[in-house]
Amino acid sequence: MKAHELRSMSLEELQEQVRDMRAEIFNLRFRKASRQLENPLKIRDSKKSLARALTLIRERELGLIANEEGS
Repeated sequence: MKAHELRSMSLEELQEQVRDMRAEIFNLRFRKASRQLENPLKIRDSKKSLARALTLIRERELGLIANEEGS
């Protein structure tokens, strides 16, 4: 997921997205272990998206960026 897509989300949406990304990474790792994963680079892309989302959440907690919803 692109950073500009994540920046347009609220904090609650970001936290939900993080939960979904973690579940997706778990499933991808499980599929890789059972040799059913066609594109192993998808794991790397998912981890980078997760890191972007976690970074945005942390920036908002520290007040480094303004929330998009006006708070």
